[in-house]
Amino acid sequence: MQEIERIVHPNDKEATNKDGLTPRQLFTENHKKMMKNGDNWKKDTALSCTVVGALIVTIMFAVAFPIPGGNSQITGFPILLKKKLFMLFIISDALSLFSSSTSILMFLGILTSRYAKEYFLKYLPRQMIIGLLILFSSIATMMITFFNALLIILHEQLHIAIPLICLASFPITFFVRIQSQFLKI
Repeated sequence: MQEIERIVHPNDKEATNKDGLTPRQLFTENHKKMMKNGDNWKKDTALSCTVVGALIVTIMFAVAFPIPGGNSQITGFPILLKKKLFMLFIISDALSLFSSSTSILMFLGILTSRYAKEYFLKYLPRQMIIGLLILFSSIATMMITFFNALLIILHEQLHIAIPLICLASFPITFFVRIQSQFLKI
């Protein structure tokens, strides 16, 4: 409708048909079912993404406490605190926790949003894409955390760690590739 409004003469936008309906009113009337289906899709998708985000928050919060390598009996600090892989582990865990929490808030905002036509057409798609991108980033940082944990634990057995990382990367890479077509990245 917005594309058509750009090319139509301004007087024609307010013209009415034999039933007294403007083009916008006619468009709204003819697309009520599509709006209802879109609303159901939005709710289902936002709810599913909220659940995924909550699972990631739970996992990443739980991962932060049983630290790979353990803690020093003397100081109580992590033994691997000065190792680069350990720092990357902690940073990626925190980023995943932050981004999954943010995605939950984005999708809760969608679930509790008002259903005005303007909001549905303009802001909702943008908010949905941003929420999905943030959720994807939380999945990516969760995988980085997992890879780092593998490398920390199996640092002397890279011939085992690297194939495991490659196998774990495949489903996520495949999923992101499919979704990027949906998001037109």
